[in-house]
Amino acid sequence: MISDLQEHECYELLSSTTVGRIGFVRDGQVHILPMNYRMTDRGLLLRTSSSGVLRRLAGDDSAVSFEVDFHDDLGGTGWSVLMHGTLRIVSEEEPPETQTPPSPWAGPDRETPLRFTIDSITGRRVRRERH
Repeated sequence: MISDLQEHECYELLSSTTVGRIGFVRDGQVHILPMNYRMTDRGLLLRTSSSGVLRRLAGDDSAVSFEVDFHDDLGGTGWSVLMHGTLRIVSEEEPPETQTPPSPWAGPDRETPLRFTIDSITGRRVRRERH
């Protein structure tokens, strides 16, 4: 059985974990990369390298998506939250509590802080029926 999540449920679930996938189109192909993140005021904070593709996307208002999910095979449950939005570089003028992204799992060369601004958010919960 699949059910839609309310917006507040989506934000609660986003706060329960720290890893998702960012998706974008580049050179006519869809790319999906795992990213760790930190929630902040209806947005996500990320880190990338100063020469990486996400840094370039943050400068050109490209549409990006971010997806976070969870599943429990034994319990037969799961959920997924999908966001659409844009990336921008976090400015030094922003309040300190809103500009500190997580430590990057991908390595110390990810020194550029990014903000993923959520323009839309949807979610679904799934539960396997027991027979």
